[in-house]
Amino acid sequence: MNYDFDQPVQRRGTDSAKWSYFDPDVLPLWVADMDFHSPQPIIDALQARVAQGVFGYGMESKMLREVLVERMQRLYGWTIVPEDIVYLPGLVSGLNVISRAIGEPGDGALVNTPVYGPFLSAPVNQQREVQVAPLAVTREGQRMHYTVDLAVTEAAVRPNTKLFILCNPHNPVGRAWTRNELQDMAAICEHHDLIICSDEIHCDLMLDGAHHVPMASIAPEVAERTITLMAPSKTFNVPGLGASFAIIQNKQLRKTVESTASGIVPHVNILGMTAAEAAYTHCNEWLLALRAYLTANRDFAVRFIEEHLPQVKTTVPEATYLLWLDLNNAGLGNTPADILHKQARLAVNEAPGLARVAKASVRLNFGTSRETL
Repeated sequence: MNYDFDQPVQRRGTDSAKWSYFDPDVLPLWVADMDFHSPQPIIDALQARVAQGVFGYGMESKMLREVLVERMQRLYGWTIVPEDIVYLPGLVSGLNVISRAIGEPGDGALVNTPVYGPFLSAPVNQQREVQVAPLAVTREGQRMHYTVDLAVTEAAVRPNTKLFILCNPHNPVGRAWTRNELQDMAAICEHHDLIICSDEIHCDLMLDGAHHVPMASIAPEVAERTITLMAPSKTFNVPGLGASFAIIQNKQLRKTVESTASGIVPHVNILGMTAAEAAYTHCNEWLLALRAYLTANRDFAVRFIEEHLPQVKTTVPEATYLLWLDLNNAGLGNTPADILHKQARLAVNEAPGLARVAKASVRLNFGTSRETL
């Protein structure tokens, strides 16, 4: 089938957070959802479920567990069992539950920055100390490439550090961490006996043939200390339906997370469960077309920046639909997102919500039509 990602989607006036938060003349390329219709199989499944006309308490989908087990084996050679899966209503909920479940108040959570804002706020919400290890960045011309500085990361570990929160693939720098990089990070966690929370919500959005490696698939001993968070939300553009899951192969660790969430975190709603099952069962062809479109959008954006904005440095993401832009030489001061909003009428995410080390940097969402981009 042909999928037309160039087709305009009218999102103003639809209660879209992305398109309604700012004034109507502001172009929103900020929050991480895409300006595309969700795949037709998801829409069809939701319409069929709504047509039943009864929205009582639901049961989880047993079929979805089997689909996810098969998916992990097929895509990553990662063997899990249905009991390893814990459903959650969202990744941010998951980050908060895990921050609470691991250690005690006052213990530390280690985070590489710049990073998605809830990595910094979730531990604080649960009375944990955020311990920051900045990523290393190299620059070649206008292009930036980030890596994990292993020495800096290990030096950031303290006696009270209990948790390492990993973003894989990384938001906002777009890295798809290699197996060797993950092995090095896992070795630090094993040496210091840290639990790993690996947020892999962007794992299906690999660009230009890049391959995702789940942290827990590295080795059985790594899986024993790893909680993996995944969701259909970013991939299939259904974040408003609130459906995600954790994969926890260590039985005791799984019980700890489940007991921490019990009575506080709601179950996935019936429409979210319906959408997730349809997404992972019927939408692979759509996903392949999406990846090709996003790769072309990325290449267009990077090329445009290099040809027309010599004062801007950019990542070339291996995954996600997010560019991380260094505007330190753009003459916009230390709050470029505010100036872009007020003067250019463009909404992007600024570094304070994503970093503690990257001044005058912004995140731009290119998950939109080429015309809008």
